[in-house]
Amino acid sequence: MARCNPKPDASLAEILGGRSGALEATVPVVAFVAVFTLVDAAAWAWPVAWAGGAAVLAAAAIGGVRLAGGRRPRAVLFGLLGVAAAALVALYTGRAVDFFLVQIVSNAASALAWAVSIVIRWPLLGLVVGTVLGQHSRWRRDPHLLRGYQRASWVWVGQYLVRVAVFLPLYFADAVFALGVARSVLTWPLVALSVALSWPLIRSALPPGHRGLRHPAEGSPGSRSST
Repeated sequence: MARCNPKPDASLAEILGGRSGALEATVPVVAFVAVFTLVDAAAWAWPVAWAGGAAVLAAAAIGGVRLAGGRRPRAVLFGLLGVAAAALVALYTGRAVDFFLVQIVSNAASALAWAVSIVIRWPLLGLVVGTVLGQHSRWRRDPHLLRGYQRASWVWVGQYLVRVAVFLPLYFADAVFALGVARSVLTWPLVALSVALSWPLIRSALPPGHRGLRHPAEGSPGSRSST
C-alpha cells in the first residue's frame, strides 16, 4: 500500500496501490522454493542457505527496481528486511519450512491488529486511506465514513485469517513446495479481492449525496457507529 498522490477520480484500488506490490512480494518466495527444490534434489550441501541467499538476492533486485521507479527507500528497506528475516530464521533452524514462519506470524498479528482497530473505532483501512489522501484523522469526524471503514476493514481481517488457516496445516506438514504455491496464490489475488470488496462496503454506509472518500462530512468526532 504505497503512498501516492491519486488523481481526483482515482479508484480505491489506485489509492491502495494496486496489485504490483503484492506480485513483487511473491518473487523472493518463488526464488526460495525453486532454489531449495533444485539444490535439495541435487543433494548439494546447505540447500536452505542457497535458497535463503536466492530469496534475498531476488528481494534486493526488486528493491533496486522499486527505487529506480521512485519508491520510497524506507518501504524498499522494510521489504528487504522482511525477506532477510525469513531467510535467517530458516538458516538458524536448518528447516526450509521455517522461511514461512515470519509470514504466518505476521498474518496472525495483522488479523488481530485490524480486528482491534475496528473495535476501538480506529479502523486501519481508514488510517491507511486517510494518510494517503492527506486527511490525517478528519475522516473520523464523519460517522458514515467511519462506519464504512469499519465494515470494509473486516474484509482485511478475513484475508489474513484465510492465509493463516491455509498456511498452518502446510507448515506443520513440512510442505515447503505447497507452502510456496499457497503463499504465491494467496498474495495478490486476496489483496485484489479485498480492495474490490472494500469500496462497496464503504459506499453502503454513505448516505445519498455524500461526496465520497476525499470529502469527509464534518460530524461529531465522538459519534457512535456500528460495525
